[in-house]
Amino acid sequence: MERHSLRPKEIVKGPVLPRSFYARPTIEVSRGLLGKVLQHDGAAGIIVETEAYLGGDDLASHSAVGITPRTRVIFGPPGHAYVYLSYGMHECLNIVAETDGKPGCVLIRALEPVAGLDEMRARRPAARTDRDLTSGPGKLTRALDITRAHNGVDMTRGSLTVHRPEHQQPFEIEVTKRIGITKCPDLPLRFLIRGNPFVSK
Repeated sequence: MERHSLRPKEIVKGPVLPRSFYARPTIEVSRGLLGKVLQHDGAAGIIVETEAYLGGDDLASHSAVGITPRTRVIFGPPGHAYVYLSYGMHECLNIVAETDGKPGCVLIRALEPVAGLDEMRARRPAARTDRDLTSGPGKLTRALDITRAHNGVDMTRGSLTVHRPEHQQPFEIEVTKRIGITKCPDLPLRFLIRGNPFVSK
């Protein structure tokens, strides 16, 4: 069981993650993003749940069909956003991993809100509690105002970025099967902060 550190109530954004952070195997990036701070448009949250989507035989990955206008960004430089519409309703944020030309991306599944909660509540009026603001991939994009207009943007600069936190305390990583998919459903590629109440259900 890996131990990392996280102090949600004292979180302060540190430096933006560099491209080299993402230019690694997708699973490493997916695990490494836990505890980091995703921020956009006055709101921010600690990443508490991710899923890895690999190239090759991972049929659940959009890259399995090869390079198309939709998937081209997944095959491009690491550290860019891949945003798509799921079930015609929910926009989902992925971050491209691996080296340029090799497909792989990480779905951001849940956040623990730490900044801009008033903005999040205004964008997610249906959320009954703060826990419900960002406890799912479609919820968090709406709360942080992330849309398909951000598809392809460079997340190592600009307004949509991921930061190292300045203060952390230990947490454990739990590994499970990915959820909500029908292809390759048994691969252990979902990573979450064990016991965190903001993970998706």
